[in-house]
Formats: sequence, structure tokens, C-alpha cells
Amino acid sequence: MSINIPFVDLTLQHAPIQTELEQAIQDVLTVGDFVLGQALVNFETAFAAACGTGYGVGVASGTDAIALGLQACNIGAGDEVILPANTFVATLIGVLRAGATPIFVDCHPETALIDLEAAAKVVTSKTKAIIPVHLYGQMVSPKQLLDFADTYKLLIFEDAAQAHLAEREGYRAGAVGIAAAFSFYPSKNLGAFGDGGMLVTKDADVAQKMKRLRNYGAAQKYFHVESGTNSRLDTIQAAILQRKLPYLSQWNSDRQRIAQQYDSQLSSLMNSGIIPIQNQSANGHVYHLYVIRVQETCSLPREEIQGKLADLGIQTGIHYPIPCHLQPAFTYLRYQIGDFPHAERLAKEILSLPMYPGLQSIQVNSVVDALVTMLTGEQQKLLYV
Repeated sequence: MSINIPFVDLTLQHAPIQTELEQAIQDVLTVGDFVLGQALVNFETAFAAACGTGYGVGVASGTDAIALGLQACNIGAGDEVILPANTFVATLIGVLRAGATPIFVDCHPETALIDLEAAAKVVTSKTKAIIPVHLYGQMVSPKQLLDFADTYKLLIFEDAAQAHLAEREGYRAGAVGIAAAFSFYPSKNLGAFGDGGMLVTKDADVAQKMKRLRNYGAAQKYFHVESGTNSRLDTIQAAILQRKLPYLSQWNSDRQRIAQQYDSQLSSLMNSGIIPIQNQSANGHVYHLYVIRVQETCSLPREEIQGKLADLGIQTGIHYPIPCHLQPAFTYLRYQIGDFPHAERLAKEILSLPMYPGLQSIQVNSVVDALVTMLTGEQQKLLYV
């Protein structure tokens, strides 16, 4: 019997506010300022304020926010940038597009976040920045990051693509370092109706340079002072995001509710080799993804579990199956299997369960019941209704 639980269902977010979203689009159509319009300016201001920073610059994608953002921070050829091996490839591509040299380090297996002790061992005279990836919706410790950056005199450039309004130790994602990159891909906690991204920064000079870089390097029309590109967040997308922003805290709270239910019910499977990625941020974790580890001690391999769930109609994902340093396109960086054992092991263990605002308690019950049944042969008692 099919249960039919999708991995992501965006209709549950959009249906209640459809009239607002349609009006946002209509307002832009009426004015006709489709590129660098007023709705973009409004959203840049609002989102930067929500992150606790002074400036926001909308661009075409999260990847561009990293690549152009690093350039706006004067990071480029000859500079080394530290980043975790277990991240989406966009983080790496952003560093390469900026002209800098990526230096990978391993992660903590319990949280999947960058290991700063490992990072300390690769700092050289060429190291200029570190990119902490706030993975799955959980921030890297701001206090540890700031201490690290102060010790080694490095810039902190946050990859916050999965961490909209995440908090830890009194900081919000995007407000720790000199700048941060966000993605508005549709399935993100705050998603557009297509691609989109933003750089937020506390530095006015970085913001101004970023605005030039996204618009052909122009300080004013036909006067080009940077070697820039065309990467601008469309006004219509900005208008949509502006209308969705007031609901983001509520949606994040719903994700936290779902995660708490998963945590509670999955505790019965810890002895069976099913271990959730650890939350060290309490209510600051915004759970873009809910990720479990299927350890070697588990009676079924991850792929078989994923297949059995799919047969029941429960969709899952793997974020990410191949660490960046082992991707075929980047063999020229000369990393090898075994260089980052925690990241490599996680790539073989992790499984992302359904997670989105509007996911019902009974659906979470069904996901957990399916796991319990296939791993123990017993049916889980429904704790939430």
C-alpha cells in the first residue's frame, strides 16, 4: 500500500498565501521595473535586516552569491580559502570562480559541520578566508569561528544557503562574518519561484562592489570599473520573496516541530544503527533538511532502506552522495580517497527524510513506523496524532 509522502511539498506553503503572491507579481507587472526594480530594493533591505546585517545584494543564484561575494571581499588569485569537503558543490565552484584556491578540511561526524581543529592545521601564509557552511539548517559555532578568525587573521565568509534565520550563540546566520551567501532555490526555507540568491554584509564597501559586480561591473550605466557579469535577482522573484518573508519564522517553527517528533520517535532505533545528525543549536536549528545516519551496524544498507521507503511512497534524498574532493570534475585538485574520512563516511551513511512546513504528525508517524517495521519487525506506537 502506497503512503505517498513527498520529500518536499511546496503547495502547503503557497496555497494559503496564493492571493498575496499573485498580487506581488501583478504589482511588478503594473510598474514594469523587471530588472533592479523597487521590489528588489525593498527585499534586499528587509532580508538584510532579518539577518542582522546592514546590506543585501540580490543576485541570480546562491552560487553567484558565493563567487561574486568572495570577489567583493577582495579574495582571488593567490588566496587560499578553507571550506569543508562535505558541502554542495556550489561552495567549491564559488571559490574557483573567484580565482582562489580551495583548501578542503574534514567535518565532525556527529554534526556534519566543519572541523575547526582540522582547519587550523591547513592555515598557511596564503590563507585569506574560511567558509563555514551552515549545513542542513544548523550554524557552525559563531564563537568558535570568531576565535578562529581572530587567531589566524582570516575573513569569515558564511555559506548560509540552507540556514535562513538560523541562530546560535546570539548570532543569526549571515551576521557572523564579513559577508554571507544565501540561496533562494524553491525548496529552501525561503524559496523563490526559480533560482535566486543574495549576499548580505555588514560592510558598505563590500555591498557597493557586489552591486557593481552583479551588473557588468558598472558603477553607473556604461561606466565599468570592475570585470563584472550579469547576475541580478529578478524584480518579480524579489517581490515573491518579500511577500513570503513574514511567514519564514512560522515555517521554521513548523520544521522544528517536525524535527522534534522525528528525534523523539527515532530514539528507539539508535541501537539499530539509525542516528540523527546532532543538533547543538537548540531552537536555532531551522532544519532545511532532517538527516539521519545509517551506520554499518544497521541490519539493512542505506540503499535498501531508501528503496523500501520509496516502494511505500515515502520519498527521501541523499545530501550529498559524493564529497566535493572526490567529484570527477575536480581531480586536478589532487585530493584522494581517504583524505577526509569523516566526510567520506557520512557520504555513505546519510539519508534525508521528508521535511517541510505542513508535514503532518501522522505522516511523520508513517515514516518512522516504516523504518521501525523494516529494521525491527515491530510496529511503532503512534506517539503523535
